[in-house]
Amino acid sequence: MLSFAFGIGTQNTQGDWLEVYYPAPLLNPDKSLIDAVGKVLDVPAGNATVSFLPEHCTALGEALKAAGHTAQAELVDAFAASQRPLVAMFLESDLPPQSAPEVYLKLHLLSHRLAKPHQLDLTGMFGLLRNIAWSSEGPIDIEELPARRLKARLEGRSLSVDCVDKFPKMTDYVVPSGVRIADTARVRLGAYLGEGTTVMHEGFVNFNAGTEGPGMIEGRISAGVTVGKGSDLGGGCSTMGTLSGGGNIVIKVGEGCLIGANAGIGIPLGDRCTVEAGLYITAGAKVTLLDDQNQEVKTVAARDLAGHDDLLLRRNSQNGRIECLTNKSAIALNEALHAHN
Repeated sequence: MLSFAFGIGTQNTQGDWLEVYYPAPLLNPDKSLIDAVGKVLDVPAGNATVSFLPEHCTALGEALKAAGHTAQAELVDAFAASQRPLVAMFLESDLPPQSAPEVYLKLHLLSHRLAKPHQLDLTGMFGLLRNIAWSSEGPIDIEELPARRLKARLEGRSLSVDCVDKFPKMTDYVVPSGVRIADTARVRLGAYLGEGTTVMHEGFVNFNAGTEGPGMIEGRISAGVTVGKGSDLGGGCSTMGTLSGGGNIVIKVGEGCLIGANAGIGIPLGDRCTVEAGLYITAGAKVTLLDDQNQEVKTVAARDLAGHDDLLLRRNSQNGRIECLTNKSAIALNEALHAHN
């Protein structure tokens, strides 16, 4: 079994799943746990979403305790008082997801640091997620929002909508240890934030993307992009993800890198690379290589530099050309900045 989790979620009036919260997802769970759940719930083979009722919780808790799985038993005991839809999610193999609860489990696995970006198959996930109004009264199907807003007003309440999106913010579901996030709305569920990561107010981390940590993120980490240990993304900088024109190239920032303010990359960087502030490097950009005496060697496409270590990429202020030389002054992360996460 690849993964298993008990969840509590939200459905619309048609019974379609909007979202699921999995408090304690498991990767490669012990077979005895799956067997214990199977004694109470009818579990089909393969990847399966099994709904259950609060009245099942007592029997589930007893079976789990008997099998020695106390933490999961305590979780379902807590679910017994719920009036919300309950689900047990079984992932036997990593296939493209077939339901919203399956998508949400994979997003949880990423944000719980149980899986890293690109380790899980998320093919077709957008078609399984509904557009949702994330509100002061929880997630609401966007088509049902007018009726819910009117109902709230008639009952003397003001319903506030924070955003309309397919993805919720990560911190409503998971807060990884050892991170700082200045504006929680800018980190989506499914982001992977390594210990020691700081995401400042203008930083953004998409799903299936993230950082090894420690690191300072003041720019944008697009879907599919990973940032290595000790790297800093300056204010307003950007990384091109596969959803925004990067094609099939997996963009990665190595360890000890610095992408300057308002700069950006459309190629993967190796370790100890620096991109000058304001410079956006796309794969087809022409880059002039310089030797140690700042003499021109040759001109190449930026894609030819993909993944190379110790590069300093800059724009010549006199002639406007993009230049690359060995980065002899590789940045060192400000340890005091990250020492108390």
